[in-house]
Amino acid sequence: MKKIGRLEKPDNFGSAQMFSNPILERISRTHILVPVTLFLVISSVSFYYAVTTTEIGLGLGIGVLLLGIFVFTFVEYMMHKYFFHMEPNTPIKDKLQYSVHGVHHDYPRDKDRLAMPPFVSAAYAAIFYLVFNLIMGDYSLYFLPGFLLGYTAYLGVHYIVHVYNPPKNFLKVLWVNHAIHHYKDPDTSFGVSSPLWDYLLGTMPKRE
Repeated sequence: MKKIGRLEKPDNFGSAQMFSNPILERISRTHILVPVTLFLVISSVSFYYAVTTTEIGLGLGIGVLLLGIFVFTFVEYMMHKYFFHMEPNTPIKDKLQYSVHGVHHDYPRDKDRLAMPPFVSAAYAAIFYLVFNLIMGDYSLYFLPGFLLGYTAYLGVHYIVHVYNPPKNFLKVLWVNHAIHHYKDPDTSFGVSSPLWDYLLGTMPKRE
């Protein structure tokens, strides 16, 4: 089993100090509504410009938007598995892994670190747009909202999974899978907002 954090047991109610500088420490934290609101606003603006400034039909545009959501689920899975859980075989990789994800495994209920800080989230959105625009031109104005809506769903699911008790319905599987990932086997259940790619790529947890 790969150890992603540094504590022998996760501290469910603690919080790590990442920086000695109080300003850096403060801006490394964020309320979940900040990046969620940011992504929803950017998505709305992008969708508005897609409808009003391009000749792409609305039906096709909605299809591209849905494709963006689908693509995000794959990116989420791959980033979680291969970047957040990279092998820390050098000091630089070890520090990077712990800073971006290992600390979350050590302190999984730290509400202020369940999402990237606003300036990182804004940078992500800008990079996504530039890459999508380079690849698909005007279609990026529809694809970006879908991708960011997928990201928003991920943030929302990740937050409520860590903060609230599991519901007594079909969504409980998200809580169970993520709990297994954190407390039993970090090499399974890399999909947070959806178990789709875990099913397809063989990383669903084994049921006893």
